[in-house]
Amino acid sequence: MALLFAICASATGADVPLDAQQQERYQTMISQLRCLVCQNQTIADSTAPLALDLRDQVHKQIAAGRSDTQIRTYLTDRYGDFVLYKPPLRPRTLLLWFGPFVLLAIALATVVMFTRRSRRRPSATTVDRQALQRLLSEQQDGR
Repeated sequence: MALLFAICASATGADVPLDAQQQERYQTMISQLRCLVCQNQTIADSTAPLALDLRDQVHKQIAAGRSDTQIRTYLTDRYGDFVLYKPPLRPRTLLLWFGPFVLLAIALATVVMFTRRSRRRPSATTVDRQALQRLLSEQQDGR
């Protein structure tokens, strides 16, 4: 029975149990990391094998006394900034942070431009009374 428990514990990465503070750090950390397989879930929510492995790595590193920054650095060195739900603001991530706002601004500017342009043009239903009178008089004179 003890052998079975030891095998299960080592398979889940629970070699060293975490105290309450470490467990809180662990839960916070795994809820801030993206599952690289699912991409729209945290590793806390995912059941993908890679997510299980990442949770195991985080658990082991917290148990080993590594800081949250060290763990994030380790994971981003290995998997890139994509593993973080909130990537850091760097020159290579500017498009991720500001791209949606730029697209929204372009869309709003386009709507405003077309709205103003359509207001400036006379509509096809408005009649230039002077031009109409001139055409009618020309037609009557031509008879």
